[in-house]
Amino acid sequence: MASASLQFFAFILALFGVFGDIAATLLPNWKVNADVGSNIITAITQMQGLWMDCTWYSTGMFSCTLKYSILSLPIYIQAARSTMVLSCILSAFGICITTVGMKCTRLGGDTDSKNNACFAGGICFILAGIFGLVPTCWYTREIISNFLDQTIPESSKHEPGGAVYTGFISAGFLLIAGVIFCSSCFKRQQGAWIYPPKQHHFPSTEQESNAGYSLKDYV
Repeated sequence: MASASLQFFAFILALFGVFGDIAATLLPNWKVNADVGSNIITAITQMQGLWMDCTWYSTGMFSCTLKYSILSLPIYIQAARSTMVLSCILSAFGICITTVGMKCTRLGGDTDSKNNACFAGGICFILAGIFGLVPTCWYTREIISNFLDQTIPESSKHEPGGAVYTGFISAGFLLIAGVIFCSSCFKRQQGAWIYPPKQHHFPSTEQESNAGYSLKDYV
């Protein structure tokens, strides 16, 4: 019962991780630059994401521009695009697989099949967490290095946006969920190896029955 509750808790964490991973991939505020200027009325907030750049004016106007050219983007943005999409795909596969393999569901067949499915789903969550953590760390490193560079003007410097923090938290949820699923299945398999099921043999009874049968044939 405790194992089923732990798997259900890990599944909830994985759901939050999947939704946060998708949101972080699509949000345009990976890095933010606030330019107040001489007047608060003309304040402009510039946001840059993986797929579009957006500008928000204090007057209420909001405009976005899609990044159509892939080759013109920096290498860290290209890597972040591919790894974040791969993270979303792996986490979605993990949700489908663990739904079948969880102990509280009636899908997946026997116990061994469900354990294998849970273990495979946990591996998917761990890989998704790694693929989601690498681009966020790399992107944050680029933002910090540009911010500390004295040769770059202040108007071109940015700070990490909400999408970066969402990516960090989602990657952590996926990693924790994957570890819980893998460890729960490993404990059950280890217990089966240490304490194998006892097999009852009755050699004397079988020999007596065979002996009796052969004597009757000879008579």
